[in-house]
Amino acid sequence: MADEEPVDQKKLLESICQSNCAKPRNGYEECVKRISGDDTGTMHCTGQYFDYLACIDKCVAPKLFGKLK
Repeated sequence: MADEEPVDQKKLLESICQSNCAKPRNGYEECVKRISGDDTGTMHCTGQYFDYLACIDKCVAPKLFGKLK
């Protein structure tokens, strides 16, 4: 067991929590589709992306700290 490579629990929990954050993810994906034709570079989906990441973090945090040694 000492020779085993440690597993990043945060990455594992993030993949599990993605299903809980379908609404923010869909909002981000819709925004990306909407601005895909923007040639000016002024349009962005930063707000939607941060909403999605905040949802993931909110789901992961309580589970992650229980697994830390």
